[in-house]
Amino acid sequence: MSYQWHALAEAAAVEAGGAVFARSSVDPLVVGMGLDGRGQGSWHKDNHRPRPKACPLKFDVAGYTEGFPQLFYFKDAWTKISNVIFLDAPVGTGFSYARDDAGYNVTLTGLGRHLHTFLLKWLAEHQEFASNPLYIGGDSYSGYTVPVAAVDIANNNGDGHETRLNLKGYLVGNPGTDDRYEKGGKVPFLHGMGLISEEMYEAALQGCGGDFYNMPKQSSTRCATALDAIDLVTADINPVHILERFCGLALRDPGVSIFQGHGGGSGSRSLLVRDNVEHPDFFSRRKLDLPVECRDNGYRLSYIWADDAEVRVALGIHEGSIGSWSRCRNLTHFRTDIHSVIPHHVNLTKAGYRALVYNGDHDLDMTFVGTQAWIRTLKYPIVSDWSPWHSNGQVAGFTRTYAYNLTYATVKGAGHTAPEYKPKECLDMLDRWMSPSGQL
Repeated sequence: MSYQWHALAEAAAVEAGGAVFARSSVDPLVVGMGLDGRGQGSWHKDNHRPRPKACPLKFDVAGYTEGFPQLFYFKDAWTKISNVIFLDAPVGTGFSYARDDAGYNVTLTGLGRHLHTFLLKWLAEHQEFASNPLYIGGDSYSGYTVPVAAVDIANNNGDGHETRLNLKGYLVGNPGTDDRYEKGGKVPFLHGMGLISEEMYEAALQGCGGDFYNMPKQSSTRCATALDAIDLVTADINPVHILERFCGLALRDPGVSIFQGHGGGSGSRSLLVRDNVEHPDFFSRRKLDLPVECRDNGYRLSYIWADDAEVRVALGIHEGSIGSWSRCRNLTHFRTDIHSVIPHHVNLTKAGYRALVYNGDHDLDMTFVGTQAWIRTLKYPIVSDWSPWHSNGQVAGFTRTYAYNLTYATVKGAGHTAPEYKPKECLDMLDRWMSPSGQL
């Protein structure tokens, strides 16, 4: 089921967004927010339709030769264990658009309200799902939007509305949470993964006083020099998965720092790999001489598929509502008015909502080091200490559970984002977490 949804904005502008609903035979209802990327004035991505972690369809990349890409059934989709609403947000992402300029003026806080409004309207029209357990989920930058939306629902649930949302919890993967920890985790991650030498690590540790987010003024030159040296030797590492290759259709902003805005001479940028749409062969309908393991080869197919006229009719996209579809958009209108969602995690978990936080352990953009660092600031008692969890008889990662229904997990061998690299393992993780025991 596909349609464009409408939410009344504060400025009385009406936004239209893309939403796809995938029905399952089981009860849980998961809202997946199709948002990725980085803060104000940066690009956001729609994680290419069909969505890699949850959608029951995938592109046949290996069999593609030319023309319109074929789809095949994806047996490890999250729709196997839950009903899923795929939501393009904020307005301007994916197939979503605003009917006037005021509708594009949205903040992170406002986005949370819009999601709440959407769910109320959607459940009013689909009463058979009103009592289903509801989970809000997302990856990457959605690590900000998911807890913000969940807090808006939790604080205003039932206020002036006949429909009360049966919110049970939320899940965030490779999540953006707070710049201090996202940036601060990179040097320890690079060191732990063997990508920088012991001497480089010690120089950075001493030069920066152990603070890789705020360079100490008394040693700013030493700190900047150490971080620039690390930049130089890691420039060709794929930040979304340090073991995977860069391919011809991927693009990173050149000559800038992995320490976004660390104050050295290198400027700032998003680590996430963008689609190189300026590549002369990017929109070609023939297969380039690229191996299947080049994920950007699959991303390229999403453009061909999403701009097909018959596909747009099938998805219910209003004719003329948007031009060419883009997996990555530069949303200069989106304003980040919240810079840390750690308080949101505290409010939700202490109110009794369940939380699953997970990382692909080979992701340099949102490292497991940084995620575990902000979780430690919560000072929650450990209920079950660090231990392996398994999928298909093998260790799939490691997990730790805390008081207040907080579960943390790594996904072994996964990148940014984890379900794209390890779909079967992440499906098992979600299934077990949503079970009555909640144990991975």
